[in-house]
Amino acid sequence: MLSEKLHKALNDQMNFEFYSAHAYLAMAAYCTDEAYDGFANFFLVQAEEERFHAMKFYNFLSDMGYRATIYGFESPDNNFDSLLNTFKSALKHEKEVTRRIYNLSDIALDEREHATMAFLRWFIDEQVEEESTFDTLIHKIERIENDSNAIFMLDGELATRTFTPATEA
Repeated sequence: MLSEKLHKALNDQMNFEFYSAHAYLAMAAYCTDEAYDGFANFFLVQAEEERFHAMKFYNFLSDMGYRATIYGFESPDNNFDSLLNTFKSALKHEKEVTRRIYNLSDIALDEREHATMAFLRWFIDEQVEEESTFDTLIHKIERIENDSNAIFMLDGELATRTFTPATEA
């Protein structure tokens, strides 16, 4: 059984995951406007992944017998001045997601809520991958700086990204 505190925290995270999707849509819009279609695709796929994450929380709450409450949120940042700035903003955002997941895990651990601890393990592993992906892309963008050929090649590489929902083990 979930405490009121844990139920609220899980619900808040679900809504934050929906917010994350909007943040990545804003980043995609910047990339589209700058004619970086592959980079835009990367962020569109990321937005789809975040909606998937939100629905994992939605379904978990439902499976546990609790109602998910959907609410509005602030507009995401829409002001980016470079690809590098966009990816650094994304990494900062993912670090906030990680912080929030860790906080949820701490609450579940304190309350000895084992089902929630097992559920959150997937997200902890996912956040390692998320931060690594953004960190790697930041290093690549920094390394190629203003090399238009290299940017073109990376743009093409990111254009091939697709979303495949993770299957449960």
